[in-house]
Amino acid sequence: MPFAASSDPLPSELALGHMPVRQDATGDAASPAAIRRLSHALANPRGPSLKAQKKAIEQLKAAVASIRVGDYQAATKRTLTLLQADERNGLAWHVLAIAQEKSGRLSEALNAYDAALRILPEDPAIAHDLARLAQRLGHLEIAEKLLLKFLSVEPGHIEGTNNLACVLRDQKRYDEAIDRLRDLIAIEPESPTLWNTLGTVLSDQGRMGESLPFFDEALRLDEGFAKARYNRANALQPLGQPERALADLDHALPGAETPYERAMMRMARSMLLMGMGRLREGFAEYEVRFDPEMPEAMNVAVDAPRWDPSRENIRGKRLLVVGEQGIADEMVFGTCLPDVIDAVGPDGKVFIAVEERLIDLYQRSFPTAVVGGHRAVRIEGRLHRYCPFMEEIGETEGKADAWVPMAALLAVYRADISAFPDRDGYLTPDPEKVARWKRELEDLGPGFKVGLHWKSLILTGVRARYFSSFERWKPVLTAPGCVMVNLQCGDVSEDLAAAEAAGVRIWTPPMNLKDDLDDLAAISCALDLVIGPGIAGTNIAAAAGARTWLIHAPDDWHLLGTDRYPFYPRVRTFATGGFDGWPRAIAEVRAALEAEVSV
Repeated sequence: MPFAASSDPLPSELALGHMPVRQDATGDAASPAAIRRLSHALANPRGPSLKAQKKAIEQLKAAVASIRVGDYQAATKRTLTLLQADERNGLAWHVLAIAQEKSGRLSEALNAYDAALRILPEDPAIAHDLARLAQRLGHLEIAEKLLLKFLSVEPGHIEGTNNLACVLRDQKRYDEAIDRLRDLIAIEPESPTLWNTLGTVLSDQGRMGESLPFFDEALRLDEGFAKARYNRANALQPLGQPERALADLDHALPGAETPYERAMMRMARSMLLMGMGRLREGFAEYEVRFDPEMPEAMNVAVDAPRWDPSRENIRGKRLLVVGEQGIADEMVFGTCLPDVIDAVGPDGKVFIAVEERLIDLYQRSFPTAVVGGHRAVRIEGRLHRYCPFMEEIGETEGKADAWVPMAALLAVYRADISAFPDRDGYLTPDPEKVARWKRELEDLGPGFKVGLHWKSLILTGVRARYFSSFERWKPVLTAPGCVMVNLQCGDVSEDLAAAEAAGVRIWTPPMNLKDDLDDLAAISCALDLVIGPGIAGTNIAAAAGARTWLIHAPDDWHLLGTDRYPFYPRVRTFATGGFDGWPRAIAEVRAALEAEVSV
């Protein structure tokens, strides 16, 4: 997928791992031009207070010099000292904001930019910097207002107009974004930045083929434009050209302008390699997910070293496996848990930290392990994951010898496609709950009982293109001989009412479909079939061994270069073939259902 100025929140129930985001926002608060502006402001201070404070000006000049050489900690220290003496020093707040942004302390930077703008409301540079950061953090309405204010002072500004178009696009206001870009391109046709962003507006809508000429034009104007090459790679991949995409990514990496951009490019590369079936390389590169520059990089707060399988035999040791990312990801990565339990042997012990709603399901499935919940907290913008149950265990049994992130087990036990076991699933649903749900389903009358998922709870930004509108599901909903069961969590009352009005009854089981995941696994196994895209619910069904049909996007790396899901080899897959291919995939599912019922 293409670099957005803002990083979308990770899909907690969408099994896409870290989704690469588009690169298109422009501007760097610490660029040479920005530093020159700050230096000029310090050389020409406004107001009697700054003129009277020569020492403060010298301190700020030193802080700016620290930023220039990348010593953001020193710049932060100098500006904080100044602000303790004079909290109305707007330039100090601006310099502090830049230092904190470059240090990755984005929330603190946002607050500092806001303070600077309140004190210096007429400074357009501050408004632009604040808007760009607000956009990156997903505060789109705030970013839009600030950019409009900036452009009222600097009309025709390429960076400002470009970033406003990004904000409009991220709000799915595609026509407005195109209008902004087209109008300025008519005046500035030699700007590769504008052509690149125009390409992202199209690719954001799944119009990958149409986006390519715009990325090509950006690269014709500037062959070394890394953002455009990265974005073109993310358009080529779902178009079935992974080798060209990989070449673009390899070419783009040396030109990354910031550590953040480089980290996102490496993430895209890792997912591309995994999707091509180059598992050893892909899993190795996937370690980039722990790079602090990644927006959702996880820091695990555990009193134990990370296990290095290349150096340490885990036999007989106490190993903590920490789940990562979202529920669907824990289903996918958890496929290696039986392997690591066998590896530690009867004299060792495996502790498994998962999302709390999954504890019962995992504990039943791995009775020799100890399963507990993990929790997360943000400190200075960084996600910290900890495992409270391990502290309790440590008081009586001793701490773990080592810990390992769950996805890292893939590199150890699934380095080749042949290493994926052929099985229905690896989790054990509650047999009593399965029997109870079978009785409930029998009460619905005769028919082939089909459980349905159709969308993610998170449909912001580019994520929406991975799902179909509910209306397109009509051929499946009306398949003869089928009884449809709603397994979709979230508020779907409008969808269900629309189906009812069309004469289609979809039964919703009396349970909390979002939180009662043990029951969700059980009812999935009680049904004749579960259908849907690769979200949490379908992954739970597949992992629990329920008969499952998955509809997948053209760039779904989980196929690992095959035509199936090796993580769940018995699952039947239906390819959209493109982001506009949902009608075709739905038609194939309908035909398959008819074949099932006619048997």
